[in-house]
Amino acid sequence: MSQTACRAADAGGPIDVSIILPMYNGARWLPACLQAVLDQDFQGTMELCVFDDASKDDSLDIVSCWAARLEQQGIPTLVSGHKSTEPRGVGYAKNQAVAQSRGRYLCFQDVDDVMMPERVRLQCEAAVRNPSSIIGCQIRREPEGSTERYTRWINSLSPEQLLTQMYTSHGPTVIMPTWFCTREWFLRVGPFNEGGKGVPEDLLFFYQSLRQGGGVCRVDRCLLVYSYHEQAASQSVVEETIWKHRVMFLQERVLSQWDAFTIWNAGKQGRRLYRSLSPTNQKKVRAFCDVDHKKIRKGFYTYEESEETPKPRIPILHFRATNSPYIVCVKLDMTGGELEANLLSLRLKEGVDYYHFS
Repeated sequence: MSQTACRAADAGGPIDVSIILPMYNGARWLPACLQAVLDQDFQGTMELCVFDDASKDDSLDIVSCWAARLEQQGIPTLVSGHKSTEPRGVGYAKNQAVAQSRGRYLCFQDVDDVMMPERVRLQCEAAVRNPSSIIGCQIRREPEGSTERYTRWINSLSPEQLLTQMYTSHGPTVIMPTWFCTREWFLRVGPFNEGGKGVPEDLLFFYQSLRQGGGVCRVDRCLLVYSYHEQAASQSVVEETIWKHRVMFLQERVLSQWDAFTIWNAGKQGRRLYRSLSPTNQKKVRAFCDVDHKKIRKGFYTYEESEETPKPRIPILHFRATNSPYIVCVKLDMTGGELEANLLSLRLKEGVDYYHFS
């Protein structure tokens, strides 16, 4: 499809918020998604910028039908795409949608999610106060009950944990479908990685924003219905890819500042982290700690893959016999509260004495 545009007659005027909508085979979700754009109670000016990434369903026809309705309500709509028969990826589609937009603020939206009427208004207010931050919000998962632990994590993080828990397997502490930021900040940090399928472009952007000194904020209101289904782009990202980026960022931001540390978990995840570390950081591991007496009785973990002679042997101790700081490789909310109680009993401060990684 060649570049096409559907703009209102006053398209040359200033725009406060551009809603950025990358699109690929979104026909089944578009009516609800676009109706939610119409239902926004924001009193400023908005535009909708859609970039179609070679959809094979009737997504383009649906958007075209909605464009007139949106523009009648004062929401200029730009719809474009590319001629390739194959999608180029979410990162590419987002970058193209941003490039054709002109709002002072960017509101990222996925076709399979639905905004609450107050989303743009409340996140714009937060962005005014925090112009160098990525703004998120609380969400409701659809279908209800899917990814229950993940949803609870997203919604319950404290402002401090938005920064301390960014190394966990859950990914960014404010999830991409809820992102809102100034155009100025996006241009300073971005663009998104355009590596295509399998690239965690949101995680990479999130990390780069933090490297640039950016903040992370969340509006503590449920402003988005977040859809869970097998066709979601996030399902295409391989866990090993996420792992490598997480380990790299952990070493860069945390371990480089420590002279020594303990890995909390002598099991599979803890040993995997140790093996993934650089040789320099492996030497900083003073011990593994655990509560499992079988692991503790073994006494040591021997790193057989090492080329050193003799092979490195790392002590395995009960957690009360070790010292902070810790990298905790036990999943949150999975031990009936035992992990959280043990950390609390040591009177440790998250982000100083320990970081969660699993």
